[in-house]
Amino acid sequence: MTEMPALDLAALLASRICHDLISPVGAVINGLEVLDEDEDGEMREVALDLIRKSARSASARLQFARLAFGFAGSAGASVDLADAERVARAYVGSDRAQLDWMVPAGYGPKDRVKLALTLVALSQQSIPRGGHIVLRSESAGLESLVITATGSHARIPAGLAQLFAGEAEMPLDAHAAVGFYAGLLARSIGLSVSMDKDGDTVHFRAG
Repeated sequence: MTEMPALDLAALLASRICHDLISPVGAVINGLEVLDEDEDGEMREVALDLIRKSARSASARLQFARLAFGFAGSAGASVDLADAERVARAYVGSDRAQLDWMVPAGYGPKDRVKLALTLVALSQQSIPRGGHIVLRSESAGLESLVITATGSHARIPAGLAQLFAGEAEMPLDAHAAVGFYAGLLARSIGLSVSMDKDGDTVHFRAG
């Protein structure tokens, strides 16, 4: 089993969050510069639209990271699945994909919710040109999860099986850290994670 110091994993996840935010925050800055420099009404409206969309995207990614990687809701042992669904939908929708959340209403164990969200992020990586993600669980307790990601040029991210198993080559980069973190989460709650590909669909399973 690969060992990684907690500080190194925290730094890699922080780098991943920064990577996700650089593009929308940069677009907000570009839009503001246009507003400062261009008095043309049409260009100002284009800039305002860019700022609105980019700010929504940055907010969605921050809220997702807070719940998936942070201590959001740490005062309790469970998370409202309606909040998890809202965060997941906004995150997926910020990157040319759609999400169907097929989980009964209720409260889910915090670490299982974190695992579900982390697998959503990984499923999004598996459809780089966008597509459709479906998350299913038979119960609010999330005892088992099935996530399918369908889209053009679907692929399983390189080395992901090894990352899930905690047997990856070191050092890791910020993208690989999410898969490693998912494996750690799964093992901490007694689950295993697997995946396979069928045409343009990648299946992730945790149970």
